[in-house]
Amino acid sequence: MIKCHLSTLLGKNKLKISDVVRDTGINRSTVNRLFHETNNRIDFDTLEKLCLYLNCTVGELLELQKEDQD
Repeated sequence: MIKCHLSTLLGKNKLKISDVVRDTGINRSTVNRLFHETNNRIDFDTLEKLCLYLNCTVGELLELQKEDQD
């Protein structure tokens, strides 16, 4: 499973979803889905805009987590 740390990064930088939308031009519903981790894909263009805006790497924004198979 891929975990998105957008909510953590926004909190750390004291930013709101509306700030990201206004400053990057990314669609609000896209940012909302990433924030709430309800998305199932992300465009490279969106990924690049977020990383540049938040001054982070892809690895800081997205994390591959192993799923427990009980």
